[in-house]
Amino acid sequence: MTQSLGDLAVDGRVVIVRSDLNVPLSTDPGGRVSITDDGRIVASVPTLANLTGRGARVVVLAHLGRPKGQPVAGLSLEPVARRLGELLGAPVAFVDAVSGPDVESAVAAAKPGSVTLLQNTRFDPRETSKDPAERRALASEWARWSDAYVSDGFGVVHREQASVTDIARLLPHAAGFLVESEIASFSRVLSDPVRPYIVVMGGSKVSDKLAVIGHLLDKVDCLLIGGGMAFTFLRAEGFEVGESLLEEDMIPTVRQLMDDARDRGVDIVLPVDVVIAQEIADDAQAQVVSIGEISPGWKGLDIGPATVDMFASRLADARTIVWNGPMGVFECAPFASGTHDVAQAIAQSSAFTVVGGGDSAAAIRLLGIDETRFDHISTGGGASLELLEGRTLPGLAVLEEA
Repeated sequence: MTQSLGDLAVDGRVVIVRSDLNVPLSTDPGGRVSITDDGRIVASVPTLANLTGRGARVVVLAHLGRPKGQPVAGLSLEPVARRLGELLGAPVAFVDAVSGPDVESAVAAAKPGSVTLLQNTRFDPRETSKDPAERRALASEWARWSDAYVSDGFGVVHREQASVTDIARLLPHAAGFLVESEIASFSRVLSDPVRPYIVVMGGSKVSDKLAVIGHLLDKVDCLLIGGGMAFTFLRAEGFEVGESLLEEDMIPTVRQLMDDARDRGVDIVLPVDVVIAQEIADDAQAQVVSIGEISPGWKGLDIGPATVDMFASRLADARTIVWNGPMGVFECAPFASGTHDVAQAIAQSSAFTVVGGGDSAAAIRLLGIDETRFDHISTGGGASLELLEGRTLPGLAVLEEA
């Protein structure tokens, strides 16, 4: 049984919190770094606020990007510390080190109710090492000056890493509010969903989502397929797809998947029209055509309006909806409508709605859709996919250990 945050005695104690602060950054011509989407930072606040309110001396571990075990100036967490302080309403001390004397001095000086953020954990090669002894050595350095550990970085719980699994084995531990809400939401849609149960699946490649679809076939009533992955399904049904994204080697697998769905009475609904263009650009000359009318040299980059209406009609009757993956290249205006309109249909539904992180969550914020209309927006793309695949995630399993 995973302990809850309230089970930990924290007053005056040093509590390590593994948060997921892996946010997108941009750098202007003057070299100033800014955060382009602070959704994950916002999601980390409730757990941190609870701990500081109870007198904990909080030390946050997090990563940013893939620095491959060495310091990279553009992947420093310092800008994140500033934004986190703004959201918490109190300064967050930043230590430009992952471990060692500077960290130990900062922790020793920390007052009850304070938050200290350490430098990008992935600047230390031991964080992601395949050697358990190396990971444990780093975790032991953290454990030496701390009293408890809280896992609140859902976006990394599918990883065996020093700050995710090894540290949890060395300290009294609990799940943070974010991880608890992720577990509860995914358990609800995987274990006992209210029907009709519809999964909206998009994104680029069938191969990325095949395990998810296979695991969900015994659970769902209907699959709505959009995004680039739809063209492999359409080709498997005999349609020409022009220059659209296509995984030729997956066609036999997709045909078998569709046969399995029919045998189980699961509807797989494919687009009936698409938005096509010859290039991906904000000023691209786009047009809507029916499936099967994609000309050579043109590619499908979004679902069309008739498909949106068809999907929305299905979604209106659903009682449980999971959405994972955009319907098109939503970052470009000519190809954003499908994702926007399907997201709106989900938001307006009375169903229990879960958004599976990654690009779907980014699309909601980029396209200006009210986040409060969804019951749960996951902060972990890879982690949410692996949960939907039915896999055991090491960062969650370790929380069950005594």
